[in-house]
Amino acid sequence: MTPGRTFRFPADKWEQRERMRRLAWASVLLLLVAGTLIFLTVGQSQAMKTAWVSDVLTAVPPAALLFAMRHELREPSKRYPYGYFRSVSIAFLVTASVLLVVGLYLLYDSLMKLVKQERPPIGTIELFGHQFWLGWAMIGTLAFSMSIGMLLGRLKKPVAEALHSKALEAEARMNRAEWMSEGAAIIGILLVAFGLWWGDAAAAAFISVEIVRDGWHNMRQVIADLMDEAPSVLGEHELESVPAKLKAAAERLDWVERAAVRLREQGHILSGELYVVPTASARADGRLADRTARAAEELRGVDWRLHGLTVMPVPRIESETPPRW
Repeated sequence: MTPGRTFRFPADKWEQRERMRRLAWASVLLLLVAGTLIFLTVGQSQAMKTAWVSDVLTAVPPAALLFAMRHELREPSKRYPYGYFRSVSIAFLVTASVLLVVGLYLLYDSLMKLVKQERPPIGTIELFGHQFWLGWAMIGTLAFSMSIGMLLGRLKKPVAEALHSKALEAEARMNRAEWMSEGAAIIGILLVAFGLWWGDAAAAAFISVEIVRDGWHNMRQVIADLMDEAPSVLGEHELESVPAKLKAAAERLDWVERAAVRLREQGHILSGELYVVPTASARADGRLADRTARAAEELRGVDWRLHGLTVMPVPRIESETPPRW
């Protein structure tokens, strides 16, 4: 066993990781382009202003992921002997906090405009010597941004599943919420065109709720990771089967009577302890240290994410799981 050994992605997972990096760069660039176009046509529309903020905020998670990816595979140090795998979680803690705070502010702002019954003026613009209603430009830019959100969400989903990346899966959810929100903004602008003044602020409030929901979902997820939650199914609250598989694999070893597992997620990896009760013959033959070292290497093959697995011989296991969830 080598304490502080750097985690290595398998070849096929490394290819997916590089694809994730390219998707992150594409997300930042495309979302900033869409945000710039929306900013140029925002006018006095509350829905457009909120859609613009949503586009800018949606570019924050992939930027944070790119920053985290530069650090997560750094060599462990004396100060950080467990490595830098949690850098992904730290980056998304900041992102979730920003989403939550800004989303709540935008929701408050939209609701106040509904209460005060503020009517958004959507004027005209001159293009090639002709006057056009600004709402058409707004709808065009929103449709363009919608297509980007739909495309990015579809591209990220299979990569997130291949890498079991909660960060990338959360981004795919945000892209889905983004294009749905922009669809709501289009409906709001059309309602204003038909004289329903509340449509704009109502659409903005809907977008704000989606921002708050994304922020809360990401916040809850990252806090659970930082609290060393047991591995959970991607995008779900249900716990994974990896600990059970690891326990079963350990108990199939001819020198192990019983085993218990404790795992946690650290970014893209799983780490933890495997407690084993050796047989009487294994305790007596003087090779227990060699057996546990080989077991630690072999059992990492149960799942490619396992890293830093400690196999610890114990005289007995009184309880395999804590009594409460």
